[in-house]
Amino acid sequence: MKTLALTTALIAASFAMPVTAESLRIGVATAQTGALAPFDAPVMEGVHIAVDEINAAGGIGGTTKIELIEKDVRSDAAQTSIAVQELVDQGVSFLILPCDADPALAAIGIVSSAEIPAVSTCASSPTLPLVGGDYMFANFPGDNVQATVSAEWAWGQGMKSGYILYSPDTQYTTMPLYFAEVFEKLGGTMLGQDTYSIGQQDFSAIVTRIASLPEQPDVIMTSAYEPDFPSFLKALRAAGVTSQVIGSDGIDSPTTLSLGDAAEGLVFTTAGHAAPGSALEGFNKTYEKIMGHPSETVFNAVGYDLIKVVEAAQLAAGSTDPKALRDAMANLENVQGVTSTITYKGTDGMPVRQVSLIRVKAGGRELVGQPSPTADLIPAPRMQ
Repeated sequence: MKTLALTTALIAASFAMPVTAESLRIGVATAQTGALAPFDAPVMEGVHIAVDEINAAGGIGGTTKIELIEKDVRSDAAQTSIAVQELVDQGVSFLILPCDADPALAAIGIVSSAEIPAVSTCASSPTLPLVGGDYMFANFPGDNVQATVSAEWAWGQGMKSGYILYSPDTQYTTMPLYFAEVFEKLGGTMLGQDTYSIGQQDFSAIVTRIASLPEQPDVIMTSAYEPDFPSFLKALRAAGVTSQVIGSDGIDSPTTLSLGDAAEGLVFTTAGHAAPGSALEGFNKTYEKIMGHPSETVFNAVGYDLIKVVEAAQLAAGSTDPKALRDAMANLENVQGVTSTITYKGTDGMPVRQVSLIRVKAGGRELVGQPSPTADLIPAPRMQ
């Protein structure tokens, strides 16, 4: 009788115990060291803020905690592939990849075979999901979209002639080719173009060619980033070239704002702007409270929004199954982030989200506008 009573009590206790909620295991293969670290590191700060916030509330939907398994790929494509395979072997349901299409694409075979949804932290090449397949997503406005916004703004400001500087070394640094295509469609004239190598420090020959043109271009567009962009811009201004310079999201950093007179009036595209009263301003206040210092880049918020997208996908899927998450993510509409709303439905894996045009003014950021590009002008993705 004692045994029966004990058994009955144990059965009753087992029914009274709360069911352990499943967790969403996210494999993170990002560049916390190396050339891509200035982008991936701040993104991951935002990722951690979002994950901690969600888990503190009981998890996604109050039940599903997020577990991050992180690996540093050291800004290396081969290391990215190795790290992603290790994460797949650990049974993750979602993958976060580096902030560049080239290392992200190094893992394409693994992602496709494992059928696990993967998103780059901030790669903007529209070829990423096209080449990557159904399980590859981007998390940033596409290069062709950013370039269209830039070109339309330049044309609208009365700029009729242009010059581009690009590098064939990565997909991202070929963004100026999209700019030139749109600018010419609008009626502008390209006076020339130059190429450079990633990591190049001496731009004297290129600057000399620009300065020696019979007519100075109204606008010079490049998607060069640190440390190449500061070197180019300082050399350009030192040579007396006063053309409007347009850059891209890769220069949304404290380094650009610290360039002084050389950067004054510089315009670039990025994923958001902390206007007074905006959700991004609110996020920046939260960031400062948690981190103990102000946010210096929009990439913190981009990381936060990435997790909000994952959260929305899991809620829609009602599951942590990778295939269900992939299908849910592909059909997300108007997910509210702190930078903008984010939509994947009806796209090929590139999100529909707002693009901000920022001008450098007195060492700070000034919002030029947040225009929607003319759809018919957006160039088709191209492999370089």
